[in-house]
Amino acid sequence: MGDVWAVADAYEAYVGRWSRRVAREFVAWLAAPPGGRWLDAGCGTGALSEAVLAVAAPARVTGVDTSRGFLTAAGAGAVPVNGSAAALPLRDDSFDAVVSGLALNFIPDPGAAVAEFARVAAPGAVVAAYVWDYADGMRMMRYFWDAARDTDPAAAEADEAPRFPICHPDALRAAWTVAGLRDVTTRAVEIPTVFADFDDYWHPFLGGQGPAPAYLARQHPAQRERIRRLLDERLPRTDGGEIALTAAAWAVRGRI
Repeated sequence: MGDVWAVADAYEAYVGRWSRRVAREFVAWLAAPPGGRWLDAGCGTGALSEAVLAVAAPARVTGVDTSRGFLTAAGAGAVPVNGSAAALPLRDDSFDAVVSGLALNFIPDPGAAVAEFARVAAPGAVVAAYVWDYADGMRMMRYFWDAARDTDPAAAEADEAPRFPICHPDALRAAWTVAGLRDVTTRAVEIPTVFADFDDYWHPFLGGQGPAPAYLARQHPAQRERIRRLLDERLPRTDGGEIALTAAAWAVRGRI
């Protein structure tokens, strides 16, 4: 679908800032003891790694990602490794916790990735991940795709909701169970996503990073303007002009 993952600042403005809020709640939910060896698989710009370092200090974190641009921007603290979450360049039984944030659905074979998570996890380790609820809960994206599909039926092919069936609690639970993980549980994590005004909402979609911005970048200017106008009409505003939405993610955890 031509998803783009290269420019860290544009990604951060689009969704990284919201991922950081989910990451903090997610790591607290894992209730892992302080310290230990952590792997952040598909670490992106480091939102989840930072939460681990803040909540589980003095943890030692390794971050793996295919995007060298994201790894460069991930910040200090995690050891960066360029590689795929579906073929981790790491030894068996190496980590006390294996986590992944907003990455599993972008791997062509999520089941293979979960098997890799289990392979590198030490006995007793927690293996966990979170993904956006693209179907209903990630409202900023749902508004966008509904407007795109209403102006261009072909946009349905790029919409994350039908593209990523793994982003559902039953699918996540099944993937963890098939990988041999025990005590598998899932939960929803919801955060507020408040935009100061329409420009604060719209401009990150122009950065080209991720499925929706990549789709928008491929469109004729007239189509981009149709989507913009429809969103401007539909998005709810507070009395102060803010656009107050919510973003929900599905989280899953299990143990070796």
